[in-house]
Amino acid sequence: MTAKSRVILLFFIDLAIIWFSIVTSYLFRYPNHALQEYVVQMLQFGVIATFAFGGSLIYFGLYRRMWQYASIGEIISVSKAIVVGSLFSFALAYLILPDRVPLAIEVRSMETILLLVGGVRFLWRVLHNDRINYKDTKTHTLIVGAGDCGILIAREMMGPSFAHTKLVGFIDDSINKYHMSILGVPVLGNRYAIPAIVKEREIHEIIIAMPSVSRTEISEIINLAKKTGAKLKIIPALNDLIAGKISVKKLRDVSVEDLLGREPIIADLNSILGYVHHKTVLVTGAGGSIGSELCRQIAPFGPDKLMLLGHGENSIYMIEMELRKKFPDLNIVTVIADVQDRSRIMDVFSSHKPHVVFHAAAHKHVPLMERNPSEAIKNNVFGTRNVADCADKYGAERFVMISSDKAVNPTSVMGATKRIAEMYVQSLHTTSRTKFSAVRFGNVLGSRGSVIPAFKEQIAAGGPVTVTHPEMVRYFMTIPEAVQLVIQSGSFAKGGEVFILDMGEPVKILTLAEDLITLSGYEPYRDIDIQFSGIREGEKLYEELLTDEENLGSTDHGRIFIGRPNVISLNQLELEFKRLERVLAEEPEVIREIINQIVPMQPVAQVAIS
Repeated sequence: MTAKSRVILLFFIDLAIIWFSIVTSYLFRYPNHALQEYVVQMLQFGVIATFAFGGSLIYFGLYRRMWQYASIGEIISVSKAIVVGSLFSFALAYLILPDRVPLAIEVRSMETILLLVGGVRFLWRVLHNDRINYKDTKTHTLIVGAGDCGILIAREMMGPSFAHTKLVGFIDDSINKYHMSILGVPVLGNRYAIPAIVKEREIHEIIIAMPSVSRTEISEIINLAKKTGAKLKIIPALNDLIAGKISVKKLRDVSVEDLLGREPIIADLNSILGYVHHKTVLVTGAGGSIGSELCRQIAPFGPDKLMLLGHGENSIYMIEMELRKKFPDLNIVTVIADVQDRSRIMDVFSSHKPHVVFHAAAHKHVPLMERNPSEAIKNNVFGTRNVADCADKYGAERFVMISSDKAVNPTSVMGATKRIAEMYVQSLHTTSRTKFSAVRFGNVLGSRGSVIPAFKEQIAAGGPVTVTHPEMVRYFMTIPEAVQLVIQSGSFAKGGEVFILDMGEPVKILTLAEDLITLSGYEPYRDIDIQFSGIREGEKLYEELLTDEENLGSTDHGRIFIGRPNVISLNQLELEFKRLERVLAEEPEVIREIINQIVPMQPVAQVAIS
C-alpha cells in the first residue's frame, strides 16, 4: 500500500469513527422510541462534527505522521486535535442548530472519538511491529527432497522447537508428487523450479534432504540453489551419518566440497587390512593436514602400534588426544622429532622397527620455499632420504611417500625438491626389499595454508578476496578423499611406483572464490570484491599429474593410476646430493641453479604461455 492510499484509508476511518461516536452517544442518551424525535438533530450535529474534527485532525498534522513509530508525542497530538475539534463542534452546534445538543452527548462523543482515533493509530503501530517481527523470526524454508528423509525433517521442524520456521514447500523431481500435499506442505515443483520458487515465496533457507542420491546430483542442485541468495543446508550422505540416523541436528552448511560432485570412494578394505592390521605403522608429519588424517583413517584398521612423528609438539598433541578419545585401546606412540635429524630418526627406527611408513613430512608452501631453497632441500630431499634409508636398513615392509602434482614439470623449488625425493625413493627400491612408492596428487581442500581458509578469512573481514590470476586452475580433492586413496595405493605397491590419483576435473580458482562468497551469503563483486594479485614466485597457471615421458598404467582401483618415471641410479643421485650439500649455505640463486641442473625447472612465464 502506498503512502497516499494509507492516508486516504485513515481519513475515511476517522470519518466513520466520528459518525459512529455521535450515533452511539445519541443511542445511549435516548431510548429507541425517543430517538426518533432527535434524528434530524443527530444528522445536523454529525455534519458539524465531521467538519470540525476533520479540520482539526488535518490542522494538527495527524495525516503526515508515520504511525508505525508512534510514541507519547503522538498521543499528545491526538488529544489536542480531538479537544480542539470538540470545542469547535460544540460552538458551531450552539450557534447554528435551533435546539441545543445535550452536554452529555457532546462529552460522550468527544471521549469516544478520542479513544477510537487514538486507538486506531496505535493499533497501526502494533500491527506494523508484529509484521516486522514476523518477518524477522519466521524463516521461510524449502525442503529439496520429498522422500523419507525430507518428510522426517519436515515432521521434526513442525514441532515446538521450530516455532520460528515456516515450511513453505517441498521440491521433488517425481512428477507423481507434483501438486501433492505432504504433512500439509505442498510439493511446488522440481529442482529446476528452485530459483523461481525462492523468489516467488520469499524463501530464506533451502534444506537439501537427499542423502541417498549421487554426489553429481547434489552438486547440480547446489549450483541451482546457490545463486538464489537463500541459506543452504544439507543432510550428509548416508555413509557419513552415524548409524544412518536422520535428524535436523545432522544438518550442516553446504561447503565448497559439496560442489565438486564426486562420488564416494569405494575402498578394498581387505587389501588395506592385509598390510596395516597388527602392524607397527609410522606416520611422519603426523600433525599436518594429510598426516593427521592418515592417522585417523589408519587407526580403525587395528595396527599393533601407531606412531605419530612430528616436529611441532602442539599439533602432535592435538591428534594424539583426538585418537586416544576415539580409540582408547589403540597403542599410540608419539615422537617429537625432525626428519632432518638423521641420528634421531635412526634411533626411532631402531627402537620401534615400523613395518609400514607413511612419509608426509614436507615443506609445501611454494613462495616460501622460493625464498628459502636450502630449507626445502634439507626437509623435502634430505629428510625423505633419512626416513627412507632407515626404512630400508630396519626392514620396513612398505614405504609410501606423499608427493605432489607440483613435482611434474616443476616451476618451483618446492616442486623440484619433491621430484628429487620421488627419484630417490624410486632408486632405493632397486636395491631394497622394502616396497618403496610415492603417491602424487594435487591440492586438498581445507588444509592449513590452502586457498579455502585464506578466502574464508578475507570474506569474514569484508573482502576483498585475492586471486592470483583469472585463469589460474588447480586440481582439488578433500583431505579424507585423498588420504583414503593414499592408503589404498599402499596396498598396490610392488616397489618403484609413483601412484597418481584421479583428481577429477580441474577447478578455476576464480570460480572457487565466487562459489565460496556465494555460499557465505554474499554476492561476488557487489558485497565482496575479488582482486587479482598476480602469479607468485614459482607458481603455474595449471598443474599436471604426469610428464610426457611417464607411462600411465592402471590398478584395480578406478581412481588410482601408476606412473613409471625414469629411474636414476643411486650412485648418480648420491653425487647430486653432495652437490646440494655443498651449496646449502650459498645464496638462494646459487641453490636454485644447482636444483635446476638436477631437475630442470620451467620458467613460470613459459608455463603460462603454454
